[in-house]
Amino acid sequence: MNIFFRELKANRKALIIWSICIFLYVLAGMSKYTAYSSGANSDVFSKMPSTMRALLGIGTFDVTKISGFFAFLFPYVAIITAIHAALIGSGIIAKEERDKTTEFLMVKPVSRTIVITSKLLAALFNIVVVNIVTLISSIAFAEVYNKGKSINHEIIMFLLSMFIMQLIFMSIGAFLAAYMKNAKSSGSMAAIIVIVSYVISKITDVTNKLNGLNILSPFKYFDYQGIVNGDNLNFLIALLSLLIVLVFSASTYYFYLRRDLRV
Repeated sequence: MNIFFRELKANRKALIIWSICIFLYVLAGMSKYTAYSSGANSDVFSKMPSTMRALLGIGTFDVTKISGFFAFLFPYVAIITAIHAALIGSGIIAKEERDKTTEFLMVKPVSRTIVITSKLLAALFNIVVVNIVTLISSIAFAEVYNKGKSINHEIIMFLLSMFIMQLIFMSIGAFLAAYMKNAKSSGSMAAIIVIVSYVISKITDVTNKLNGLNILSPFKYFDYQGIVNGDNLNFLIALLSLLIVLVFSASTYYFYLRRDLRV
């Protein structure tokens, strides 16, 4: 447990900064809803080519309604939290080699299994906090600007899908840090994977001919239009997503236990 609390302390400032940033982003995003809800831009959106609507993230959402507007805002929130998850996953595994503090772990009377478990639990704690901050701020600001039916259920479903995405990218980041010879480069590689995944989601939004690529993008694992319509998450997709997390997490253990840690 000492390693767990040490990692929490080491990432405390970064967690606070990320939480404040996501809070301010949700605030700034939701504050723009009044301009959309007035319907002043409805003609502009209706005349906009479907390709442009897809690239902007509007798609088929009715952004004059709070649920549609939140669905439009959500992907931008999701990519921020996904980058954070990927960086915390890779950073918390690679930090000893990066900061030249490997000896600290080597002299501890604990196994590498306990070390990696403590680190992954600390990373999980960080993404849970970011997710909770996003959830609370989203519900709070939606209530402020919403003049109709509550969308708390939709927000919870969106944030649950985001949490699964966070787990996926966190586990990918951790895997990269354990697998790559130069662990310090795992953070940038993890961030690139997140960005490429997001770009793929935009490409498949524009054309249906490349929908097969969606398997490479966690941003496309869940049906956002279905969530707006009041549906729950697809249980099978959620289960398969968690299986991906387990595979990458198990791989992290495998490679980290066999890794030649650099002092």
